[in-house]
Amino acid sequence: MRLTVLLLAACTAAPPAAGPRVALSPCRLKGSGIPAQCGTLRVPEDRAHPQGRHIDLRVAVIPALARDPAPDPLFLLAGGPGQAATEAFGPLLGAFERVRRTRDLVLVDQRGTGSSNPLRCDPIAPDATLAERLKTNTLDVAKFKECLRGYDADPRFYTTAIAMQDLDEVRAALGYAQINLWGGSYGTRAALVYLRDHAPSARSAVLDGVAPPQLILPLNFAQDAQRSIDLLFSQCEADAACARTFPNLSQRFNRLLAELESNPKKAKVQDPRTGAVSEVTIGRTAFASGVQNILYQQDLASLVPLIVDRASDGEFGPFVAAVASFEQARGLSTGMTFSVACAEDLRGVTEAEAKEAAKGTFLGPTIAESFLRICSFWPRGDAPPRAAIHSDAPVLLFSGELDPATPPRWADIAAQTLPNSRKFVVPGVGHGTVAEGCVPRLIDQFLQKPDPAALDASCLAPLKRPPFFVSFAGPTP
Repeated sequence: MRLTVLLLAACTAAPPAAGPRVALSPCRLKGSGIPAQCGTLRVPEDRAHPQGRHIDLRVAVIPALARDPAPDPLFLLAGGPGQAATEAFGPLLGAFERVRRTRDLVLVDQRGTGSSNPLRCDPIAPDATLAERLKTNTLDVAKFKECLRGYDADPRFYTTAIAMQDLDEVRAALGYAQINLWGGSYGTRAALVYLRDHAPSARSAVLDGVAPPQLILPLNFAQDAQRSIDLLFSQCEADAACARTFPNLSQRFNRLLAELESNPKKAKVQDPRTGAVSEVTIGRTAFASGVQNILYQQDLASLVPLIVDRASDGEFGPFVAAVASFEQARGLSTGMTFSVACAEDLRGVTEAEAKEAAKGTFLGPTIAESFLRICSFWPRGDAPPRAAIHSDAPVLLFSGELDPATPPRWADIAAQTLPNSRKFVVPGVGHGTVAEGCVPRLIDQFLQKPDPAALDASCLAPLKRPPFFVSFAGPTP
């Protein structure tokens, strides 16, 4: 199974702290041709015992284009948990082009990711066959125990609050008095923790796909994915071409899942990576988790009616191709994923609670149960109890209307303790809104003048879900 697994402070700005500076040299970031400056900052792994093991944090600065840039840069915080900022943001840097005109962009590989002492543990080998990649459960306990034994690291010290201590040390080492934050998905939780623990250093924050501490990773995935697919079914029913081509889509989807549960299907499909045709077995869990992944991206999600229709007739090629498109866009240090989830989310959670949380959903409890199995032996660090984070800093909260992982309800919850915030639901968009429509312009306007109430967001209204594909020729018959 694939892991399915983003504030003008009221107090006086903190002066740059004395400490080591980061020596920067020219570099290029993965997926981007924009020149950057990269370096490392060495920090203690266990901050309570700084004489012990140290780790190097990879830091990248994309300098502002202005000769006299604003003094407060924008720090970009990656999702996951487990994504590396210097690897994940290359293709997205164009969305921050307006910001880069006047502000530096700063990317830090969070400890445990990328080039910052990564806690890698690939559930699926890079050269795995298609059949292996489609197995029902790839969170193999033995594999993760082996990875754990091989780390030159103590996973207890790879939690969010410690990582935000790192981030503030990077801020000081680069000589910034205050910073702005943009976080995506899990990066929004990291940004909220920074606001809580380092308020004097935070000028403003933009949260995209809001995942506050009250969201329990991955316990809430099943209900949130169900909302997303229910929305898809209702919007297909309201669309004349989709409803005519795929009548009773919801019922057909449920029947297909029941059939795959009792009788997993064998199918010959083409491997999108190699082009080779191979036989695969697809059961309910593999199909359900694949559909959940597809729902993340609205353009891929427009294929779901067609995918369900063809799969109902035993043709799984479109499903496999869509899932592969999602897989190729992701990369996680899964050891760091569990260091966060086991300490911050699943402490004290039982399998009975996982089953109850997933009751009546197409996804079911399998993902949460798999996480709980890994957490039964994964070293757990100390983490504050899950509680609302209060900040008076100015904050923007963006949610994709169709998001299957961090839907708008989580922004509603986070905003209750962010009195100087404003929420935007971006129509027709899945997980991640930063590159959609006028969102880049709104972010830049907010950073120029961090007053949430002053923004005119009427430019978001024309956005809508991409039209459903009714055949391989496209949205129209």
